[in-house]
Order: sequence, then C-alpha cells, then structure tokens
Amino acid sequence: MAGKQAEQFFDFDVAKYLGDFKVPGVDVETIVANQRKNIEALTQANKLAFEGLQNVVKRQVEILRQTMDEVAQVSKDFAEPGSPQDKAAKQAEFAKDAFERALSNARELAEMIAKANSEAFDLLNKRFTQSLDEAREVFTKAGKK
Repeated sequence: MAGKQAEQFFDFDVAKYLGDFKVPGVDVETIVANQRKNIEALTQANKLAFEGLQNVVKRQVEILRQTMDEVAQVSKDFAEPGSPQDKAAKQAEFAKDAFERALSNARELAEMIAKANSEAFDLLNKRFTQSLDEAREVFTKAGKK
C-alpha cells in the first residue's frame, strides 16, 4: 500500500512538475522513471527494515516466554527442602546461567538488527549507485544532442 501511495504522489505532483520543466536535450520521462525507481527502492528498504523489526520483536517475545518458564521452574526448585548451602549453590548456578543466556540473547538480537539494517542499506546503496549511473547517462546523451 505504501508503494502505491508513493507512486500516486510521484505520478501526480513530481511528474507533472517535471513535465512542465523543459530542458533542451534532456529526456524528462527517463528522469521521472529513474526517480520512480528510487521511490520503489526506498519503499523496499523500509519494508526490509520493518520485517527485521518484526523478527526482533517476535524473538524478544520468545525470549520472554522462555525466561518466565525458567523462573517458574527455578521458583519450584528453590521451594524444595534443602540445606542453605545447597540453596545458595543453586542460586549461584541459576544466576550464572541466567547471565550467560542474557548475553547470548542480547548478541542474537543485535545480530538480527545488524542484518536487517545491512540488507536495507545495501539495497539503498545499490539503487544510489544505479541512480548516479542513470543520471550520468541521461546528461551524457543530452550533451551529445
């Protein structure tokens, strides 16, 4: 839907404006088509970033569920009879495991975010390079006319 809205905006406002802007030897339609590709690339990059965010949130919910299950189990374990030394040892082991899992989960989430950002940036970088090549071609042709 966002792509359609962007296309409607581009077709209505910018295309009309550029259509009235006459530069000898410059193919305005090609420039409009190139800008449309830029809008499409931006829309796709936003989609990739949003999907990445959805994946991160989904994983955070999974981590929260796992943590709640583990806390419930540990609470049961701590309620069982035993010596204070045994309970202290269990608590220390639980704290160590919880800390290691938290670090692992944070690393995993950071990697997911980095991957989503990288994919979106790579798409935009590729389109930017293409756009510069297309602009150079348009103006090279205009200079030859």
